[in-house]
Amino acid sequence: MCGIVAYIGKKEAFPIILKGLKRLEYRGYDSAGVALLHQGELNIYKRAGKVSVLEDYANQYDVKGHAGIGHTRWATHGLPNDVNAHPHYSMDGSLALIHNGIIENYDSLKKELITEGYTFKSETDTEVLVHLVDHISKKEKVWYGEALRIALNHVVGAYAIVAISKAYPNRLVAARKSSPLVVGMGTEKDFYLASDATPIVEYTKDVVYLNDEEIAVIDLETGFKLYNIKDEQKTPYIQKLELELEALEKGGYEHFMLKEIHEQPRSIHDCFRGRLNATDAWVSLGGVRAYEQKMIQANRLIFVACGTSWHAGLVGEYLIEELARINVEVEYASEFRYRNPILTENDVVIAISQSGETADTLAAIELAKSKGATVLGICNVVGSSISRATHGGSYTHAGPEIGVASTKAFTAQVTILTLLALSLGRKKGTISEWDFQRLLTELELLPELVKKVLNTNDHIEKIAAKYKDANNALYLGRGNLFPVALEGALKLKEISYIHAEGYPAAEMKHGPIALIDENMPVFVIATKGNSYEKVVSNIQEVKARKGKIIAIVTEGDEQVKIMADDVIEIPEVNDLLAPLVATVPLQLLSYHIAVMRGCNVDQPRNLAKSVTVE
Repeated sequence: MCGIVAYIGKKEAFPIILKGLKRLEYRGYDSAGVALLHQGELNIYKRAGKVSVLEDYANQYDVKGHAGIGHTRWATHGLPNDVNAHPHYSMDGSLALIHNGIIENYDSLKKELITEGYTFKSETDTEVLVHLVDHISKKEKVWYGEALRIALNHVVGAYAIVAISKAYPNRLVAARKSSPLVVGMGTEKDFYLASDATPIVEYTKDVVYLNDEEIAVIDLETGFKLYNIKDEQKTPYIQKLELELEALEKGGYEHFMLKEIHEQPRSIHDCFRGRLNATDAWVSLGGVRAYEQKMIQANRLIFVACGTSWHAGLVGEYLIEELARINVEVEYASEFRYRNPILTENDVVIAISQSGETADTLAAIELAKSKGATVLGICNVVGSSISRATHGGSYTHAGPEIGVASTKAFTAQVTILTLLALSLGRKKGTISEWDFQRLLTELELLPELVKKVLNTNDHIEKIAAKYKDANNALYLGRGNLFPVALEGALKLKEISYIHAEGYPAAEMKHGPIALIDENMPVFVIATKGNSYEKVVSNIQEVKARKGKIIAIVTEGDEQVKIMADDVIEIPEVNDLLAPLVATVPLQLLSYHIAVMRGCNVDQPRNLAKSVTVE
């Protein structure tokens, strides 16, 4: 949540920051702003709305400066308006600051500052922070970087911060705790800062990811220096970015979401590339290999995740319990961290997150580690906080996902969990060699099967046109396709704003069936498998109440086709792998419905891609 971009060097800062904000707009788009240092003046431009609104506003002025900070906001404290937009600045206008996160004790700090004569223009917690830094700097007679360090010792909460001051025109100061921040080392003795690497990759591949309670001092004369909150100097660890600039562009697609849906054959392949070989019959997840015996002997595996990643965890539960016969529990990270869960050193906690920065999931990791549990991670972003906080884990290698509604990240996570289930099952001896070989062979063929589903896009678009004006929808599935129903409903809610709910198909009779009438579309995943006949019975129950049936079926199915109002066929695939194929038409349905309703599918209202606050 919230995107931070900053630059200091010899180039004009504004074009770099503006381009970076556009790349980070998926993190928040309630407002945007920049602060630029030029000829001893600190000029601030900010506006409610998207980055394009800021661009139009700023272009009325001579926006120059060799150093600057920029921010795109997802509102936490205070309405999304011009005043609450970042950057926020000190009363004398000499210091400006941008912030991603939440200052939990802002109210008590604000009251103290008011008694010291400070006045506040905004409703934000961030303005409290900039006044606190200014107050300490003046009271203690220290420069603003030292004042920021002292201030952070009094702050409770999460933050990624970049500050700029007229008094130090060749210097930026940055700090982080629980919110991501990366520093890029330019080739011309310049520096780039951002919430993630997407605004930086165009200019450099050399980056430093700040750790919790680290403070970076970036000076054009003395270079980059790193300290902790106790003022102890640290040696920065410079990493090479693997990200490619082309991956951040739409590539001819109308929306990032559509591009990312169509990238799934490649992203699924990249996920298992080098990790399985059907011919030689092996699976190997290098990042978790050392912990596989621990997982096999564990009391239980506990998946902690949020949103779409939680749905992936539910699929993983089915897979691992079926193939490896290991007890699995799936927890919302936001509930797990506050529930005082029973954890021991014999438990293995597996955190799942696209961004690797999800605040609740990170908190759950720290809780699990404090109880002595082994903690592994499954995430997409190399160098992310979860990848550094866990004992081991696997990257999904799905590539950047810019659309706020997750698509290829979900199928990549399910692919990793499938590989994990196969590996554990084989090592434990709970899967036969014949089944193991058969599933590996089918898994290798999955990218081609997903391509076949994507080729039905025009047919799916026609179906979407029939239901675009619905006010509510139900999604039904059984077994490992129940999480796919949940995910399908979530996608529709997120981007089209149609109320939708996912249910296990058998649970429909326990309440939701009361909602069904001739205006209610019911999306049913009815592929051939162990529960097929039961799902057919559920479809008949819906038809008896005049509900509209849109069925995802296996190619060649005739029984459901007779009953359904609309049918989408997908290639036949093993029951255990069906979620990877069945989820794709639901993604396309949601996409087309949202576009037809005039919704912004890449940036749905009220949402942000990376939820870095509670």
